[in-house]
Amino acid sequence: MPKSAHIERSICPIAVTLDILGDKWTLLVVRDLLLGASRYNDFLEAPENIRTNILADRLKRLEEHGLIAKAAYQARPVRYEYQLTEKGLALRPMIRQIVKWANEFYPQTYTPPKNGRVKRPTKKDIARR
Repeated sequence: MPKSAHIERSICPIAVTLDILGDKWTLLVVRDLLLGASRYNDFLEAPENIRTNILADRLKRLEEHGLIAKAAYQARPVRYEYQLTEKGLALRPMIRQIVKWANEFYPQTYTPPKNGRVKRPTKKDIARR
């Protein structure tokens, strides 16, 4: 396991989780993976406009911690597809609770449809608000 995948500052489960997921971008990358994004450009299409250097760093960190796996889908140039591992998929209930909390206390936030067919909000969805 790479050094960055070890517990950094505390054995507190909240601190450990924040060390891995607690920045402005990582959970958005996980959200997009949960909603079907798998290629680099898929993540760049998100309305939050993540910069390429930050995206590359977050994908690397998620891979180091075993939350995602990557596989080459093209040889020249090498391009990868990303998918959540079992460990990464285990974040789904937490993401759902975050969405539920935000919808309750910030009613102007995007509310996923009740039919269970969740999609990532697009730049158009954000512009309509």
